[in-house]
This record gives sequence, C-alpha cells and structure tokens, in this order.
Amino acid sequence: MSQKKITYKDAGVDIKAGDNLVERIKILTKNLPKKAMLGGIGSFGGAYSLANYKNPVLISGTDGVGTKLKLAFILDKHDTVGIDLVAMCINDIITSGAAPLFFLDYFATGHLSIEKAEQVIKGIIEGCRQAECVLLGGETAEMPSFYGDEEYDLAGFAVGAVEKEDMIDGKNIELGYVVIGIPSSGVHSNGFSLIRKVFDENGLKKYADKLITPTRIYWKDVKNLFEKKIIKGMAHITGGGLSGNANRIFAKDAKIDIKIDTKSIELPEIFKIIKKTGNVDIDEMYKVFNMGIGMVLIVNSKDVETVLKNIKDAKVIGNIIEGNGKVILI
Repeated sequence: MSQKKITYKDAGVDIKAGDNLVERIKILTKNLPKKAMLGGIGSFGGAYSLANYKNPVLISGTDGVGTKLKLAFILDKHDTVGIDLVAMCINDIITSGAAPLFFLDYFATGHLSIEKAEQVIKGIIEGCRQAECVLLGGETAEMPSFYGDEEYDLAGFAVGAVEKEDMIDGKNIELGYVVIGIPSSGVHSNGFSLIRKVFDENGLKKYADKLITPTRIYWKDVKNLFEKKIIKGMAHITGGGLSGNANRIFAKDAKIDIKIDTKSIELPEIFKIIKKTGNVDIDEMYKVFNMGIGMVLIVNSKDVETVLKNIKDAKVIGNIIEGNGKVILI
C-alpha cells in the first residue's frame, strides 16, 4: 500500500493563498503615487530612483506596532494597525529632515487569512498615502506552530532622503530656542503592555475606540517647514515619553536642557482614564506614554508664528535652557 504524499499545504502553508494575497495587494496599490518607483510589486527587490537629489543622504527606520496587535486580535479589527506600522517608521525618519520615499512591510502569521491580511495591507496603504510614499514591497510569511492560527506580527521598514546640507541634526540649537509640541492622536503605539495590565478584556473593549485610534503621521504637518529650513531639532515621542525622547534631538555633549511646561499640554481623556483605573503614578505615565504630544520641534523664537500658522493644533510647550542634555518637566 503506497504512503500518502505530504504537501506543503499539509504542513500548514498554503502557497496559493500567498499568491492570491500578492495579486490583491497589486490591485490595492494601483492608485498609490508611484513617484520614482522602477518596476512593480512582486519582484525580488524594489527599485527606486534618486535622480531628483544632488547630494542625498538616505535615512532609514524600522519598527513594529508592539502589543497593540493584541488589541486588534481582541476586537477583530485589523484595518488600523497598518497605519500605525507606517506611522511609527515614517515619524522616526522625518526627524532628520528626510522626505519619505518608500516603505516595506513584513507580515508573519500562523495561518494566512487572506481577508484579515488584506485589511492590514489596506491600513498600510492608507499610511503610505498619508506619508506620500511608495509601498515598494514586502514579505508575507506563513509560519504554522510558530504563531497561533489567529495571530500575526508586523514589522515595517521606511527609507527617506534629505540633501546633506539640509539634515536636521540638533547641532544648531541654541539657548532660548522654543519647544513646540504637535498633539498626538491618542496613545499611538506605545505602552500597551501597561494598558493591558490596567484593563481586563471588557475594559479594553469599553475604551476600544480611544485605544485603537491609529498613530498620527506628521509628514504633511512638517514638509512645508522643511522647505523653509526653520526646524533645528525634532523628536518623535514614542516609548519612554517626553523625558526619554525629547533630548534625543541634542548633539553629543550638548550643554543645554529642554524645559517643558506640562500644564501647557492638553491631556487626552484616555490618559486620565488609564491613570485613574490603574492607579498609575503621573511620573510613570510620563515615562511610558506620549501624554498628548506626539512630535516635538525646536525652532528659533522668530520662527514660532510661522510654525503655528502651518500646524494649526501645534502649541508652545517649553524652551531651551542651560544644562547637560536632559529633559525637565515642570
């Protein structure tokens, strides 16, 4: 009696499903701007031309969505975490003054649900649209027994470019310069391990709308200011909060501090709920969450009005003082 031949599908990997997903992605991305993209999705490598730059510096970044994915699983809502993924990478690279060029994603799952994956990809495409960048390619990995059948993980990779002479590196920040904060859209994609400690599943569902809100992408807020060359420093406020990120603007051995007046920041309701429900100390909150500020800009005092006119919800939250590279919250 002949033994049944084992196939890859028997082992839990459906190659046909993966091919079908790629075809769907091609359709979904057809309306995205192609810019300097050479070729299309599906090749072994993505190609992008830098012909419009004279002396380009490439700025790259990679990130994920963290345990916010657990919330997506609980809610069975998968069309926003893709935006988060793009945002976490793009918001990092623009702090150097780079214009986003292209994005790539990595999607790994125990069992490939085309419908679920398509929702995630739709979010990624929306993120790329907001960031005005190309979705250059990606990878879908079906890994049975490594991930649960209903689970997946995400990673993103972004590349931007800036003329070398226009890089934002913090070297020109001086005493008296002004700190401007751009509000967050909520929790963004950091601190969800603590959030899941604070709320049980019912609590997560109760505040789902506030918690699942995608991370704000700041490219369109700042691109006109890049052209004016008035931003001297930028910081994306992620894990570690204001105190752990704002001073990353400074050049090495800086003799200045950032002083931030927390009373000038309008605290989103979700942070008040987290603090009260979990009895979390306010100092701990500021170490973990963005607390309402997702991006920090440093500018000369004479340029403040220009920034505030360009970014309608931005506000002055502090200034640069003498020090040794710290963030002082008052």
